[in-house]
Amino acid sequence: MIHQSKSYIKFIRLSKNRHGVHSPFVYDLVTKCFNDKKTYPEYEILKSHRKALRSDTSMVEMKDFGQGSRVFKGNARKVSAVVKNAGMRKKRQKLLFRIAKYFNSENILELGTSLGLGTVALSLSNEFSAIHTVEGCPNTLLKAQEYFEKFNLHNIQIHQEIFSDFLSESRSFGTETFDLIFIDGDHNGERTLGYFHSLLKHVHNDSLIIFDDIYWSKDMTAAWQQIIANEKVTVSIDTFQWGLVFFRKEQPKQHFMIRV
Repeated sequence: MIHQSKSYIKFIRLSKNRHGVHSPFVYDLVTKCFNDKKTYPEYEILKSHRKALRSDTSMVEMKDFGQGSRVFKGNARKVSAVVKNAGMRKKRQKLLFRIAKYFNSENILELGTSLGLGTVALSLSNEFSAIHTVEGCPNTLLKAQEYFEKFNLHNIQIHQEIFSDFLSESRSFGTETFDLIFIDGDHNGERTLGYFHSLLKHVHNDSLIIFDDIYWSKDMTAAWQQIIANEKVTVSIDTFQWGLVFFRKEQPKQHFMIRV
């Protein structure tokens, strides 16, 4: 937590809003997507889905395959409590929806389904999208799938595997590429770096990878620094909570710290 606090103070000092962005690509992203104040009809579905989860008092035996929870001590957790204390916040969920919609992302990969708050946002962003979402804990995934079906979200394909197994060389998706990849789980720097390197063969020029909790720990921040230094990454954006990387060969290599 000390690392996060110190990092946030530094971020506030160095970050900028749209007026400090000297890149047409990033400026448009900030003004037309990050700062988009429109009320999309899909927001009502996001609200209903969240409300349903927050009303769910059932207990789920959740197994953590990453760094574990800083909120919960045991594995038996009430669904409503997980959403309230550890789920994606409303503001971020809407932002994820807008990002996927802005880039018209169709082939999407999510590592870390949890209870599906991010998955639903991605699913609603584009009626033609296909979402592959990966979750290691079978019980958590079953609960998420229950709500996907309840809300008639049929463009989501679930994978009950740990991330490293899903990304192993033996997987059958071969040379398939993804428009958007959202990594929202594990929070281990070394493993996150490994996921990034495994995914490089599954990105194209206009792909986007979003990393959650880049300031979770010193090793996560170190992994983020190595990721943005990679020669294949051209544009990178630090929003403190998330780190975004692009592979646009037509762009000069630039890094931005943006307040969202």
